[in-house]
Amino acid sequence: MLDYRRSKIAGGSFFFTLVTFNRLPIFTAEPARAILHSAWIEVQERFPFQTDAVVLLPDHIHCIWTLPDGDANFSTRWSAIKRLFTQGYLVQIGPGETRNASRQKRREAAVWQRRFWEHTLRDNVDLNRHLDYIHYNPVKHGLVKKAGDWPWSSFHRYVKMGFYTPDWGEGMDNQCYSMTGVE
Repeated sequence: MLDYRRSKIAGGSFFFTLVTFNRLPIFTAEPARAILHSAWIEVQERFPFQTDAVVLLPDHIHCIWTLPDGDANFSTRWSAIKRLFTQGYLVQIGPGETRNASRQKRREAAVWQRRFWEHTLRDNVDLNRHLDYIHYNPVKHGLVKKAGDWPWSSFHRYVKMGFYTPDWGEGMDNQCYSMTGVE
């Protein structure tokens, strides 16, 4: 078996991908988005982190976080967000998918995939590449024609800062924004 290790750079910036169980499009519903927002804010208050970029798609999330100096514990933050979201989701929306034997044994809900994907951002080039990937993702998945048409994204904040033009992403080639191992 592989010895899987996560990067632990205190105060670093990290790109993450989290996916729903069986890729259920649970984030198409406003109540699910509200539950996620509430969980995110609560965890951010308890365990500070900066959300540098985010896009919420029907069945997954991509984001970039920067952690405080001396802190590399993003796993605790994600665990808390997923737990709070799942608790709220089960109460307000319902049980989700049928749980398989493994999930029943572990007493896990069928809301999230068990793990998440993480990448430590190495420099500004890497950061900019991941910002583009996050903001282009709704276009890549055929949800909109340009990044500005997707409402659940930090793209709009980056337009206000002058980082992108409002029509950025329109007519671009999907191959430009593919990254191995990232959906």
